Amino acid sequence: MGRLAAAVALLALSPVLAALAGLILVGQGRPILFRQARAGRHGVLFTLVKFRSMREMRDAGGRLLPDAERTTAVGAFLRRSRLDELPGLWNVARGDMAWIGPRPLLPETICDLGERGRERSKVRPGLTGYSQISGNTLLDLDDKIALDLWYVKNRSVWLDVEILLRTIGVMLLGERLRHHAKGVIAKGRPSSLKRTDS
Repeated sequence: MGRLAAAVALLALSPVLAALAGLILVGQGRPILFRQARAGRHGVLFTLVKFRSMREMRDAGGRLLPDAERTTAVGAFLRRSRLDELPGLWNVARGDMAWIGPRPLLPETICDLGERGRERSKVRPGLTGYSQISGNTLLDLDDKIALDLWYVKNRSVWLDVEILLRTIGVMLLGERLRHHAKGVIAKGRPSSLKRTDS
């Protein structure tokens, strides 16, 4: 059902996708899409697609410049509004990702996480997820993993609906650290936390 909904959404949003692609082409040039291998459910690799938000700018030694120096005004807008994630509907339609789930990470990051990485990979990664609506860029990796593991243990239809609705709020109002997220992170053991809405 989720895959069909993603395919329908891709068709319905095709004018928006085309307009955003044109904006990127004018503001940043080619390529329009960012592609990268990520770890999916049970660590199976897939190619993530999203709109590109940074230029390929390198220093004299060939190293990429910091993200802040490579992010364009168009890219900043796409990231802030989460519109850079729209091409990921293709990944959902293919079955690589779900609408809701932990953010897809690099395979080496999952490997470095050890048991936490394996536990996190029990579900498909998502276009949006609990850590994304609980602070996202305001959090470090360990904080995000704690929130992701809490989601894996407590996921339900109602929680997914809540995450989807809160994602719309983040798109419109920006990111903030939620009270419940602070509790999950402070506990350090998501399984021992009783859910309380903020």
